[in-house]
Amino acid sequence: MSYEPPRPVRGLLLTPEDREAPARVHRLRRLGLADRPDPALDSFADHLARLTGAPYAMVNFIGEEHQFFAGLSAPAVAPVVREDGSSAELGRVLPRDHGFCPHVVVRHKALVLEDVRDYPRFAGNPVVDAYGIRSYLGAPLIDSSGMTLGTVCAADVEPRVWGRAGLEGIKALAADLVVRLERSAEDGLPL
Repeated sequence: MSYEPPRPVRGLLLTPEDREAPARVHRLRRLGLADRPDPALDSFADHLARLTGAPYAMVNFIGEEHQFFAGLSAPAVAPVVREDGSSAELGRVLPRDHGFCPHVVVRHKALVLEDVRDYPRFAGNPVVDAYGIRSYLGAPLIDSSGMTLGTVCAADVEPRVWGRAGLEGIKALAADLVVRLERSAEDGLPL
């Protein structure tokens, strides 16, 4: 039996081990979805933001070391100002241990957090303080091979009840998007 030292932990958050990451990165590259913004995915994220009424919505692909928002809808206002007076602006890349999408990808299941502060495992996540995220709704993008490529998600700076309709809606949107992504790759056409 070997001993592995514990990973550094902020609060109680432990980003789950992602054994599929190398294969996922390869699959994303084959689908033409590696680390580049896509206007069609930005439009998809805008649509998701309007549907949910959330200020943030993303199509997020998870790599080995980072996550990439290929589709992003975020407020076109000044960066988030934290309680200590510092600010943060959401970009397209986050470390893998930031946010909640890596948990969705490893679990292969949707995740609903109506108030992240109610969940000790998630309350210490860096996006809570950095961007003021208080609620999250995300669903996995599971392709026809059964691999989870990433997520579609919405986040709000206020606690909110997403409800069963929100959960079912985001799962349906994720399933629809996967079909579009695979069809686009097969046909060699843009989304």
